[in-house]
Amino acid sequence: MEMVRFCNSGTEACLSVLRVMRAHTGREKIIKFEGCYHGHADPFLVQAGSGVMTLGLPDSPGVPKGATGTTLCASYNDIESVKKIFAENKDEIAGVILEPVVGNSGFIVPDKSFLEGLRTECDANGALLCFDEVMTGFRVDKGCAQAYFGVTPDLTTMGKVIGGGLPVGAYGGKREIMEIVAPAGPMYQAGTLSGNPLAMTAGIETLNILSQPGAYEEMDRKTKTLIEGILKAGKDNGHAVCGGNIRGMFGFFFCEGPVKSFQDATKSDLDKFGRWHRGMLERGVYLAPSQYEAGFTGMQHSDEDIAYTIKMANEVMATL
Repeated sequence: MEMVRFCNSGTEACLSVLRVMRAHTGREKIIKFEGCYHGHADPFLVQAGSGVMTLGLPDSPGVPKGATGTTLCASYNDIESVKKIFAENKDEIAGVILEPVVGNSGFIVPDKSFLEGLRTECDANGALLCFDEVMTGFRVDKGCAQAYFGVTPDLTTMGKVIGGGLPVGAYGGKREIMEIVAPAGPMYQAGTLSGNPLAMTAGIETLNILSQPGAYEEMDRKTKTLIEGILKAGKDNGHAVCGGNIRGMFGFFFCEGPVKSFQDATKSDLDKFGRWHRGMLERGVYLAPSQYEAGFTGMQHSDEDIAYTIKMANEVMATL
């Protein structure tokens, strides 16, 4: 990113970057993906992953049709679905936005060829590519998922992770795109908490910790031990389970897998997950409360924490 603008939250960052894509291209339509969540702004609440799926709603009540009329949905890890939308909406697509690693349909890893294909299609059609790194930012790599996979988007959004968990958001991209934002350009954006000194100090300290030698290797070791232990506990007790991790981000599903898209994720046994979550909670282990959410480990999780979680996973899996 050559230029960055701070804002109040990840949701506001995604809404602002949507405005940037439209202002820069002079087009209105955007492509998002089934099961990807980009905050609770109206244009994004279309097949939006954990935020609405946990409640069993395909979309949120109160969102007018006009707010989502220019939002087009493709299937994650399916580049042909993207090509089809571009072909049917020639010279009308402002941009494509996605979670480069999905965290709001559960943990779903992209095929690198899919990300590369998005880059190619956007370039060929004069559209902008945005990676929503609100979840993946710093968790999979200090340079985010785009550095991990080696695919560079035009725009990036980030959330509380850049403030050490405190309220803040940011979006950025290439200078020739970002110069359309006020005060350099005519596109309006402002925010009360933008660049709050407390959040910025916490964010700098977070980066200092992650810059320590071996930080990501250690995070990967702990997370891999955790998810492999959970999967083994499931299989040893006769359950269909699949999952994995990238550095500090992980997840699993109660199904055979592999899970490559939101539609695959819906095959997971949600009732079993609910009983699993309750059993772990009763044993002092608090995990994401929805099957449609990824999990994260932190630098403060000890080997003892990981071992205890795996032990409890065995106990609970035996009761399901």
